[in-house]
Amino acid sequence: MELLQMYESLGLSKAVYEYGEQVLASLTERFAQVDRVAEYNQAKVIRAMQENRVDATCFAATTGYGYDDVGRERLEKVYASAFGTEAALVRPQITCGTHALAVALGANLLPGDELLSPVGAPYDTLEEVIGIRASKCSLKEYGVSYRQAELLPDGSFDYDAIRAAINGQTKLITIQRSKGYATRPSYSVRQIGELIAFCKRIKPDVICMVDNCYGEFVETMEPSNVGADMIVGSLIKNPGGGLAPIGGYICGRADLIERCAYRLSAPGLGQEVGANLGLLPGLYQGFFLAPTVVSGALKGAIFAANVYEKLGFKVVPDGSEPRHDIIQAVQLGSAERMLAFCRGIQAAAPVDSYVTPVPWAMPGYDSEVVMAAGAFVQGSSIELSADGPIREPYAVYFQGGLTWYHAKLGILMSLQKLLEAGLVTLS
Repeated sequence: MELLQMYESLGLSKAVYEYGEQVLASLTERFAQVDRVAEYNQAKVIRAMQENRVDATCFAATTGYGYDDVGRERLEKVYASAFGTEAALVRPQITCGTHALAVALGANLLPGDELLSPVGAPYDTLEEVIGIRASKCSLKEYGVSYRQAELLPDGSFDYDAIRAAINGQTKLITIQRSKGYATRPSYSVRQIGELIAFCKRIKPDVICMVDNCYGEFVETMEPSNVGADMIVGSLIKNPGGGLAPIGGYICGRADLIERCAYRLSAPGLGQEVGANLGLLPGLYQGFFLAPTVVSGALKGAIFAANVYEKLGFKVVPDGSEPRHDIIQAVQLGSAERMLAFCRGIQAAAPVDSYVTPVPWAMPGYDSEVVMAAGAFVQGSSIELSADGPIREPYAVYFQGGLTWYHAKLGILMSLQKLLEAGLVTLS
């Protein structure tokens, strides 16, 4: 078979290929549903671009101050239209998702205010932003306090604990949609909407912000459609479509976004400055492609869940659960399995396929982290990648794939490396 021969030339055995085909045979309807969501979201993005009269003048490069940048302003209107918000800040000057979150938090929390997380501990890199782990320029250092309500054992919201945590100083509630480096569930837009409504019944003026990283275009709605005052994300994840080389976005209420712009640049300057440096074609086209790219990543995540669940590993979400982000956690039970899995992902990459991933002390994390990614954009986790902290329960977090076929190859290669190391047997 021609396809099998091609896969064998990449280092994949016939046994692993055939195992994958057996798994795929049961996923036809799941994949069809992913395609239906992608088709809806594709139409939504096209409508946003048409409503805001995107044309060739939007792609012109600006330098220096970047005053009167029509393309930059219109891109932000496109994001606001697509996500159903009053305003948006979409900038290459935002370096990553953590930076976007830090801007949104720092802009809208003042000394004496309190930040509340109703979904337990935040993602590792936010610990220093908040001041849970000591850091210069943290929110804690500027007089912002922090409180969190732990989740129930099944990963659901503890509404009693949240009610008790909200007080007169609670200014902003941050909700992390994706699981991060945890094995809790990721939350659906509907669940997030219910949580926001609950919090606002207790304190109507509280600001509800959603860390939307890894969740954009997974469903037909976004958290901004169900009451979120701000949604925040990275352009080298879902909405950049693999073409954005850097950047982040904050979409939401106009008054909140104005403050974010002042925090990102300077008071009095706000959104008026920020040269696009010729990056706008990639930001526009990446956003256009994002629904289709996300659908490929989702198929890869569903495939990974079913491949590893069938082998007896715990996977979150499991092979049949609805998807709310592109991340697939696989609890492998040992550091050796984590490293073998990541070697397979790296071996499937178009870039740096010859590199061996090794754990190292990454900035912002309290454990050594192993990361596998042969990406065109450094750190782009909408591209095929896998990573995880070397600690119990030794879970690896797989995500991305600019095409479904690349995601499929990555998963099969991860299994190949585990098999070659004698760390798994096919059943």
